[in-house]
Amino acid sequence: MQAKTLKTWTWVHKWSSLVCTVFMLLLCITGLPLIFHHELGHLLGTEVEAPAMPADTPRVSLDRVLEVARAEHPDRVVQFASQSDDDPHLWFVTMTPTPAPTDDFRSVVIDARTGAVLGQPRFDQGFMWVMFKLHVDLFAGLAGKLFLGFMGLLLLVAIVSGAVLYSPFMRKLDFGTVRRERTTRLKWLDLHNLLGVVTLVWLFVVGGTGMINTWADLLIKYWQYDQLSGLLAPYQGQPTVPVAERASVQQGLDVALAQAPDTQLSFIAFPGTAFSSPHHHTFFLRGSEAFTSRLLQPVLIDAQTNAVTAAPHLPWYLTALLVSQPLHFGDYGGRIMQIVWAVLDILSIIVLGSGLYLWLAKRPESARQAIKQSTPDEGTVTP
Repeated sequence: MQAKTLKTWTWVHKWSSLVCTVFMLLLCITGLPLIFHHELGHLLGTEVEAPAMPADTPRVSLDRVLEVARAEHPDRVVQFASQSDDDPHLWFVTMTPTPAPTDDFRSVVIDARTGAVLGQPRFDQGFMWVMFKLHVDLFAGLAGKLFLGFMGLLLLVAIVSGAVLYSPFMRKLDFGTVRRERTTRLKWLDLHNLLGVVTLVWLFVVGGTGMINTWADLLIKYWQYDQLSGLLAPYQGQPTVPVAERASVQQGLDVALAQAPDTQLSFIAFPGTAFSSPHHHTFFLRGSEAFTSRLLQPVLIDAQTNAVTAAPHLPWYLTALLVSQPLHFGDYGGRIMQIVWAVLDILSIIVLGSGLYLWLAKRPESARQAIKQSTPDEGTVTP
């Protein structure tokens, strides 16, 4: 590699790393407890569990479940209803002041067999909520998501440029060499380069999927504008259907499941909410296999008549978004993948922290030496 090209790649790696390192450190640290959010929820006592009952205990109607939820919060509307992935005996009903998107929500957990309220966990407060918000949007909504997405893009640039620089800078050293006899900074430099290579693919996948996830709100809006607006044209201008004029949601669910056989419910978006229209219950169904369980099939049911309006297939960009999410969170392979994800996350924290340390520890005198000795022998693949 020519000296000018090497200098350009070094500049790209240095500044792309420096700009995103602090935020990537934040995301790795906050992401670590999120990998085990279910397990931590059980330890903290925030997970609701259904009581043991005979397997053939009949279920109450979904309409009854919604009545119970509305009775708990008569001043709120139902935005979403879903069933637990781990326990089909639990209904989660999300209630907000209006159908508009908001962080002011209440979750009511109802036993699907008895209709009893089992709990109202506050997902909008506590340690895990703070970790989640810092990880997703820095408490800044869409602007925070897009900012973190840009930081993710810089991370990908830093990874690619670091991979390009690794070979020429380390060609005279055996792979994995850590020069323990040299200065502290040089030892950390070798460790930074070694762990950087070890975590390179994982960090690229997690960083890339994380960046895609920051576009979720915009992709959903585009899908609604691009594909749903034509299907919903006959309903344009109509107000949100009042609760008193809505047909049975249980019957609507049965119609939706008949429309898409071999699927099960993921969640229901109620009329007027961000994932539905003012005139529809939108049932998001999913498959039962490991891969198809990540793909959603929306079925729009007329809220007044329970007639099927449309069951459009998701476009490729939303399919890519849904498939990327398990790769980001590491929940494709159960407990083993969670542990692998956690180990790689910790190694990435060391890579990012050591990169920051190496830059902060760089004094003017050592900087001049670095310029003077900026040869491939030194192995300076750092910010």
